[in-house]
Amino acid sequence: MLPWEKKIPDYLTDKKNIVNFILFTAAFALVFINIYSPFGVDKWMDVSDVEFFFYSSIVILIGMLVIVISRVLMVMVSHSGTMAYGTYALWIVGEILVLALVYTLIQWFFLHVGTDFMIILKNSVRTTAYIILLPYVIAWLYLSFKDKYTTLEKIESNLNLTDYDELAEKKSLQGHAMIPFRDEKGALKFSIKKEDLLYLEAADNYVIIHYLDNAKPVRFMIRNTLKRIEEMLPHAGLVRSHRSFMVNIDNVKMIRKEKDGLIIGFDTPVQVSVPISKTYFDGFMRKLSHFPGLEDSA
Repeated sequence: MLPWEKKIPDYLTDKKNIVNFILFTAAFALVFINIYSPFGVDKWMDVSDVEFFFYSSIVILIGMLVIVISRVLMVMVSHSGTMAYGTYALWIVGEILVLALVYTLIQWFFLHVGTDFMIILKNSVRTTAYIILLPYVIAWLYLSFKDKYTTLEKIESNLNLTDYDELAEKKSLQGHAMIPFRDEKGALKFSIKKEDLLYLEAADNYVIIHYLDNAKPVRFMIRNTLKRIEEMLPHAGLVRSHRSFMVNIDNVKMIRKEKDGLIIGFDTPVQVSVPISKTYFDGFMRKLSHFPGLEDSA
C-alpha cells in the first residue's frame, strides 16, 4: 500500500480534537492578521487599532465558518468510509482554495480593491496557505505526539499489570505480598501489605482504601473505580460485598446479622464494619467458603 493510501489516524477526525483545532487556528489567524496585515487589510479603511481588531475578527469568523462546514463534512465522509492521507491532503488544499476565494470576493465586491481579480486571488491563496498550514502542522504534530504518548502509557501500564499478575500467580498474594493500587490512568499511587488492607469504598469517581497503620484504621483516596480495580487486581483476594464496597477476604473476622442486613466485621482494635448486599451475597459467600477460620455469626 502506498503512503497516501493509508488510513489517517482517528485523532484527526475526533470531534473534540477538531473543535480544539478550529479554535487554535482561529486564534493563530487573528494574531497573524493583526501583526502582518495580509490581504492588504491595513489599507481597507482608516480605523483605530481596536476597530481594526474588531473588523479582522469578523474576517476570521467568516473563515472559521468555512472550516467548520468543511470539518463537519470531513467527519461525515470519514464515518461513511476510511479517509486516506491522499484524500486528507486534497481536502486541506480544497479548504485553502475555498478560503482564498472567499477573501478574494470580500476584497473585490465589498472593499472594491482596484486590482485584477486573478492577482487578488493569487495573493489570497498564498497568504491563506501561510495562515492555515502553520497552525495545521503545529496541531498535527501536537496530536501525533499526544497519541503516541498515550499509547506508550497504555503499553507500559499493561506490561506492569501483566508482570504483577504473573507475580501474583506465583505468590498467591499471601504473607507479606504488596498490593499496588493505580489510578484511572494506570499510574501507581499506593501500595500496601495485604495483611494490613481492610476494604475499599467507592466515592463517586474515587476509591477510598481503608487499611491499618500501627493497628489503627486509616484511609487513602485514589481516582479510580471499584470495577476497574477489580479488573486490575483479579488475584488479590478482593471480593465485592456491595455495590460500593470491596473487602480483603483474608481479614474478614465475622459476619453478623443486624436489622439493616448482614454486616462484615474485621479483626481490628476499633470496630469496623461493611455491609453485604443481596446482589453480592451469593458470590461473596462462595469466595468466603475457600477461606477457613471464619466465625459466622449470621
